[in-house]
Amino acid sequence: MALMCLLATLAGGCAPHDESAPSVSASGSRQGAAAAAARPVALPDVSRLAKSVQAQVRERHSALMAKLEGRTTPPAELGDAYGELGLILMAAEYYDAAASCYLNAQALVSDDVRWPYYLGHLYRIKGEAAKAAEFFSRALALRPADTPTLIWLGEMYLDQDQPDQAELLFLQALSRDPGSAAALSGAGRAALAKNDPARAVDYLERALTLEPSALGLHYSLAAAYRGLGQLDRARTHLERRGSGRPAAHDPLMEIYHAVLHSPLSYETQGLRALERGQVKEAAALFRRGLEVAPDDAGLHHRLGTALFMAGDTAGAVQQFEQALRRAPEFPRAHFGLGMILSLSDRHAEAIDRFAAAVKYQPDYLEARLGLVEALRLTGRLRESLPHLERIVELDPSLAEAWVMYVTTLVRLQRYREARDRLSEARRVHPGEPELTDLLVRLLAAAPDDQVRDGNQAITLVQELLKGQPRVEVRETMAMTLAELARYDEAVRWQREAIAAAEQAGRGDLARRMADNLRLYEQRRPCRTPLRELTSPAPPASPPDPRSP
Repeated sequence: MALMCLLATLAGGCAPHDESAPSVSASGSRQGAAAAAARPVALPDVSRLAKSVQAQVRERHSALMAKLEGRTTPPAELGDAYGELGLILMAAEYYDAAASCYLNAQALVSDDVRWPYYLGHLYRIKGEAAKAAEFFSRALALRPADTPTLIWLGEMYLDQDQPDQAELLFLQALSRDPGSAAALSGAGRAALAKNDPARAVDYLERALTLEPSALGLHYSLAAAYRGLGQLDRARTHLERRGSGRPAAHDPLMEIYHAVLHSPLSYETQGLRALERGQVKEAAALFRRGLEVAPDDAGLHHRLGTALFMAGDTAGAVQQFEQALRRAPEFPRAHFGLGMILSLSDRHAEAIDRFAAAVKYQPDYLEARLGLVEALRLTGRLRESLPHLERIVELDPSLAEAWVMYVTTLVRLQRYREARDRLSEARRVHPGEPELTDLLVRLLAAAPDDQVRDGNQAITLVQELLKGQPRVEVRETMAMTLAELARYDEAVRWQREAIAAAEQAGRGDLARRMADNLRLYEQRRPCRTPLRELTSPAPPASPPDPRSP
């Protein structure tokens, strides 16, 4: 009777049981196994899936039905059939149906770690951290020394603002695997949540050393150094921020990520390979995706990016162009071509590509930055201003964009506007030394009398002199002293700046600074706030294949 009810539930006929149904070991009776697994697992509507995936789902569902109809199917074998169907349903994002499959599998074979582990991930994906933690805990009870389970359970505790419990799990994982960047990352973030930035820096720096490509670590490191009051280091990490955190070697999740024969599955696997720095493997996976879906513009873009990262520029161009043939308004393919043209010093052509990317995606920050830099390099500064203004609107936290904006205004001799923008930027970034340095230079050396204010400049420059001042800060101090007619002191600071530049191997800079030294020796102030009025554009980088 129980078996008949279970068959009926597969067609949606019986009411679902709760999650407390008794488990049955591999030696349990066939009837008891069916009773334990009596949860509804109706085949969902799979018409939205790629045909290759529809075939996979139906094949696994048919296999389950055949085992259910067999009178002698052992419970363990039936549990595997439920679990395998759950795996593909979860990968296809049919989470409720997948959960029922996993729960049936867990009830049939209570000592199989796979099913509570996958249930933990299913609820993690759904954003239900407490429920995910419950199932990860069950998996950990079955395999207490499993590093991936320890780490994922720790992550769930972090998500629930329980850093003490999380840290214990991360440290336990480190005791099993001292070289786990994922465990170090977790321990660092737990320490940060406990307001212990010093320990956070220790863990996070070790994690970054092990996995330099995990750019998401820079966010946490920036917060940790800010907590220590080391603002320069915080800024350096913030500038290098990106996506991706270290991940533990996780055989069960590797099986999960590879289960679907679909473009999305191959794309996901390819992106994971890129995060690990496996560029050739990623390209191969993107190619496999294109075998399934040759007209997928997104996969052509991903493949083009992977080829570019591997040094195959011609291949990258071909793939970006293939993407645009299929989707002419695809902004990231335009951006990829713009990057390649820009790196080849073909800036006028790059402008057209970056402009197209911005046209089709107005909030595309990286494309606007590329467009601004190409316009600057072709002398079209005035045209770049609206884009710079839009960039700081889109992301006020990007200090580099404020610097580019202000230096462009200065080059266009719009000193008052530059000063006002700097004041605004410093409210957003109160501890940003480069913005303070720029403001001091304007107050000390702008040709506009209504902008200069030597007294305010000397007050602000004191902020920059803490610790060991950089070469540029020494020069800024000399500029300020000259504005206040303290020429002897200005000469001394400028000479120190020149000596520091020479000692740092910056001979060209030292020679250029000699111009201001001669001014001060002649008891004349500087009226050129920025010697090189070039904006400090971000370093050239390939288009990010992980972006949508």
